[in-house]
Amino acid sequence: MTARTSTPKLVTIFGGSGFVGRHVVQALAKRGYNIRVAVRRPDLAGHLQPLGNVGQIHAVQANLRYRWSVDRAVEGSDHVINLTGILFERGGQTFDAVQDFGARAVAEAARSVGAGLTHMSAIGADADGESDYARSKARGETAVLETIPSATVIRPSIIFGPEDQFFNKFAEMARFSPFLPLIGGGETKFQPVYVCDVAEAIAQSVDGKTAPGAVYELGGPEVLSFKQCLEEMLQMIDRNRLLVPIPFGPARLLGRLLELVPLFKPMLTRDQVVLLENDNTVSPEAVAENRSLAGLGIQARSTEAILPSYLWRFRPQGQFTRNKPA
Repeated sequence: MTARTSTPKLVTIFGGSGFVGRHVVQALAKRGYNIRVAVRRPDLAGHLQPLGNVGQIHAVQANLRYRWSVDRAVEGSDHVINLTGILFERGGQTFDAVQDFGARAVAEAARSVGAGLTHMSAIGADADGESDYARSKARGETAVLETIPSATVIRPSIIFGPEDQFFNKFAEMARFSPFLPLIGGGETKFQPVYVCDVAEAIAQSVDGKTAPGAVYELGGPEVLSFKQCLEEMLQMIDRNRLLVPIPFGPARLLGRLLELVPLFKPMLTRDQVVLLENDNTVSPEAVAENRSLAGLGIQARSTEAILPSYLWRFRPQGQFTRNKPA
């Protein structure tokens, strides 16, 4: 008698074409899931196709500001993942639209088709915080868990990896600038977490290995200050740069001025400075309750092990690390 095979689950990922999304797609494809990537520009998601088998990954158009497109994107889904988030506001892409109302729209759409839900938030989400970003993230978490109490919420610390917006950003600055800014003196604590470890945690939530309704906080094996992060990055790219402390007050003013510069991605905003006034590390409660990478059986990888694999390109011409990709 021939064994009966079941159709692989369909997972819809909002924000699946981004930095974290690409690695989540890869982790799920390796598990055999069918993957629908819901993005504003499906034509820009072609780079995801090689991550799976033919027909396993496909993109559809969706915009969190248009509820009908969200509902259409989740049709037939067994599980929904929401990775959407922004670090600064531009036009209609506001913190509230994407991280609060958008999170609720995805949760309600998932509930309507009986799908499970994994929602990526961030360590530092705080309904009473001064940061607009942090407040909107907290409201998004509340909306998700009110709508689907069994949902999984993932809160990573600062995420690093080949396309990150932290180490790459400062390494690029170090190419041309004789100094790098230490906002608030560089004392803010981070727990940098590798993007592939975050993706594995999200994939495990789809596998059903996370506790229903739990909020997981993900951080790497080390707690580093902002200053230590930049020092490690400079060592990796073999460049000596002056680290200049900028107190939070002047940094807020600088952020407000830079917001007025007509750039697609502002170098710094006032809200980002506000975020840097609080540490960004996994809480002792999350560790004690196994709501962490270790609690999921994932051995977190360090910046020391991973950064050389992609920061080598910022080294002076002709110099490479032993970890440069072949």
